Amino acid sequence: MIPELGQVALLLALAVALIQGTLPLVGAARGQTHWMAIARPAAQTHFLLVAFAFVCLMSAFVRDDFSVLYVASHSNSALPLAYRIAGVWGGHEGSLLLWLLMLTGWMLAVAQLSRNLPLPVVARILAVMGLIGAGFLLFMLLTSNPFDRLAPVPADGNDLNPLLQDPGMVVHPPMLYMGYVGFSVAFAFAVAALIGGNLDATWARWTRPWTTAAWSFLTVGIMLGSLWAYYVLGWGGWWFWDPVENASFMPWLAGTALIHSLAVTEKRGAFKSWTVLLAIIAFSLSLLGTFLVRSGVLSSVHAFATDPRRGLFILAFLAVVVGGSLTLYAWRAPKVGLGARFGLVSRESALLANNVLFVVAMLSVLLGTLYPLVLDAMGMGKISVGPPYFDTVFFPLMAPVVFLLGIGPLARWKQAELPDLARRLRWAAGVALVAALLVGWAAGRITLGATLGLLMSFWIMASVATDLWERVRPAAGVKTRLVERVRLLPRHMVGMMLAHLGVAVFAFGVSMVKTYEVERDVKMAAGDTTEVAGYVFAFRGFRTLQGPNYDAVQGLIEVTRNGDTVTTLRPEKRVYRVQRNPMTEAAIHRSIARDLYVSLGEPVDGGAWIVRVYVKPFVNWIWAGCLLMALGGALATTDRRYRAKQRQDQATTTTAGAAA
Repeated sequence: MIPELGQVALLLALAVALIQGTLPLVGAARGQTHWMAIARPAAQTHFLLVAFAFVCLMSAFVRDDFSVLYVASHSNSALPLAYRIAGVWGGHEGSLLLWLLMLTGWMLAVAQLSRNLPLPVVARILAVMGLIGAGFLLFMLLTSNPFDRLAPVPADGNDLNPLLQDPGMVVHPPMLYMGYVGFSVAFAFAVAALIGGNLDATWARWTRPWTTAAWSFLTVGIMLGSLWAYYVLGWGGWWFWDPVENASFMPWLAGTALIHSLAVTEKRGAFKSWTVLLAIIAFSLSLLGTFLVRSGVLSSVHAFATDPRRGLFILAFLAVVVGGSLTLYAWRAPKVGLGARFGLVSRESALLANNVLFVVAMLSVLLGTLYPLVLDAMGMGKISVGPPYFDTVFFPLMAPVVFLLGIGPLARWKQAELPDLARRLRWAAGVALVAALLVGWAAGRITLGATLGLLMSFWIMASVATDLWERVRPAAGVKTRLVERVRLLPRHMVGMMLAHLGVAVFAFGVSMVKTYEVERDVKMAAGDTTEVAGYVFAFRGFRTLQGPNYDAVQGLIEVTRNGDTVTTLRPEKRVYRVQRNPMTEAAIHRSIARDLYVSLGEPVDGGAWIVRVYVKPFVNWIWAGCLLMALGGALATTDRRYRAKQRQDQATTTTAGAAA
């Protein structure tokens, strides 16, 4: 009966979503308070019903209820409990339910944390989110029901995809979806503002923390996906420009531009039309990513191989959401106005150039992702657009972004002076250049690519240090301890600096690993050795192992340097018993300065194996940089001024209403 209860909960959730999406919207248009007041309890009920359905599906996985088709397709009685739980979102139907759970979770957060906002604004926001939820509930109930029964009931399940039987897959999809779906809040705020005609600094202030929170979750989700690909797929890379990777990266680029645009709209009242358009684009790209992953048009280790008819439903839904919002934008945007004026040299100009570059970069990724699909759909042949295209087009666009990233925070609003900026940043530029050359020299060779990458990294670090010093250095006649002055910095400012430092750390890691990594594929039998970058890898043999649902061959490789033992690595080649898929389990010895990475290839004659050996300098700095970016975003989200301003805005609105 538990699956049937989950089914009923989804049907009730659809009814609640339709009420949530219509009555509050009509109430806001007619000024009927009791209709607008329905929005919050409807959002809360919507969340509870979807959460109940999710728990019902999870219960079916935990209890090995193979009478449910989805459970039988993605679980097995020998599967460890953690992976049975992760199996809930290991396929199309369950991951769609997770998507919906995240959406209703964001709804609940908006309903609970927006009590200081005017009721008509909240009613419109929750109504828009309710309509989005209704669309996905219809999609699930009509084409992708996770509670469909299976008869006759099989004795056991088909097992979870071996690629997903990893601790990273327990955390990666929820984090990624929190970011994906979180942009629906910015989208709902934008559409609500267009309907209500209140595109102003107050609207930007309300939207900004929600957007930053979603961006932080998406950053962590992308980071976890990259880390998973690095150690699970056995190829030693951290980003391949896979179409599904791009599907998550494009909303991140649009969201990054949106965060910066919101800052200008809040502070100066400018970029209002641009900001709304970016909010629409960010969520539209999230929906596009959903279409690409679930439509069957892509072949990827990340994609769900599903019925293309499901893709048609998502495509239609995408057309309605994007088309409707852009039509509303075209109607309302001309009435918004240009906002405050600013000079050619100013913080606004730097942020505008930054946003244009981010959007162009996003469009270049979109073109490289969709162009092969369009050609294939038109019967013009199959082509592959891979890393050479993206590296050639994307990275040159990011170089000026990094340059502006150092200048923007130090430029004054409205009007800045180039000589003043040059004077304040001259030491940062000098330090960055010297540091880049010294690191290249210490690494053994100086190359143009590495020097440019390191220069960008140290430029950001030095400019952030300059910005921080200018904000905390003691003024004449003021005796305050440095620590106290640092503590007085607003959280959003510290968060910005931390996120920018994350970009610097990321750029340092990418530059070092792309330039100085060493890779070698060797044939090794017991007793053989190979030397890579000063490390000696000795193959001591192999043994067979049995896991809970797989059989494995484990190699034993001893690593020494200058005669001293560094570590012993144990890479594995696994075969999962149900699906009989061979899987590579790399062995990695991590340190702050490098990774020693070994994976087993295929066995060859005479008991030998093909072994892939990497020495990857500073590769972990890539993911550390992503974590710093996300941490900076999280810190900015918690800035108390957003709550204080919301209370002030509510008081102003109440006073204006009383006066009227």
